[in-house]
Amino acid sequence: MADKQISLPAKLINGGIAGLIGVSCVFPIDLAKTRLQNQQNGQRLYTSMSDCLIKTIRSEGYFGMYRGAAVNLTLVTPEKAIKLAANDFFRHHLSKDGKLTLIKEMLAGCGAGTCQVIVTTPMEMLKIQLQDAGRIAAQRKLMPETVAAGTVEAKSPTAMQLTTQLLKEKGIAGLYKGLGATLLRDVPFSIIYFPLFANLNNLGKRGVEGPAPFYVSFVSGCVAGSTAAVAVNPVDVIKTRLQSLNRGTTEDTYTGVMDCVSKIMRNEGPTAFLKGAYCRALVIAPLFGIAQVIYFLGVGEYILSFLPKKDK
Repeated sequence: MADKQISLPAKLINGGIAGLIGVSCVFPIDLAKTRLQNQQNGQRLYTSMSDCLIKTIRSEGYFGMYRGAAVNLTLVTPEKAIKLAANDFFRHHLSKDGKLTLIKEMLAGCGAGTCQVIVTTPMEMLKIQLQDAGRIAAQRKLMPETVAAGTVEAKSPTAMQLTTQLLKEKGIAGLYKGLGATLLRDVPFSIIYFPLFANLNNLGKRGVEGPAPFYVSFVSGCVAGSTAAVAVNPVDVIKTRLQSLNRGTTEDTYTGVMDCVSKIMRNEGPTAFLKGAYCRALVIAPLFGIAQVIYFLGVGEYILSFLPKKDK
């Protein structure tokens, strides 16, 4: 990410650590984003991010804000590893024939985004069910008219229970529900993020060959991350809706991306595609800012320095 040359193993360590720290810091905002995106007309429990977090703490306690965090913390390291390794791989091969142009940078980002959905899709699928469980439970208490008569309140499932249930009922395809929407989100995100970060970072370089100062890389990461996040937010709304298994009785269900788009447009209007955009920007910007801190401190290189060196 930064301009200094970093070995791939160090990048993977840095990306994994940054992901773990970042998820721990911003997960409550991500939970608010999911719940706000899943609200449909007539089902509005939360009016804003702060309202969602306050009501979540009141009804579910402090740790209610971390529903689904274990899934993210477990899978965020391999996700970052795949994304970073794929981006490096494509950039290396695309630069063999000369300068890495903007188009080639975008192609490398496209390849990285495509590869990462191997891990991203099941991670998001499980995380969304766990994050949204509190919203469904709150609907039962505060808006009982949205729940069918005689419905018994179910206990919130664990990630392992959800995984087992999905595999048993639908096989591996159950974990990859919403794959198309995830691709439509992550590929454009990487196409926007990687070139934008690289070019913003280059604007602050010290001289022609010198590295950019830390604060330039930090701001570049935040700006590029939040810009890409807001740009793909409409697809993120679609992905969240498609991957949500539990709904109120009066909430729409969807058969695919186009069905989801048409029903949202018809029933909620175009502004519904911006639901959670503010939260998503607040989630993504710190994640990439934290990543820059980890890279600047050279955490991965420091850890690798303790490994025995091979004799040449």
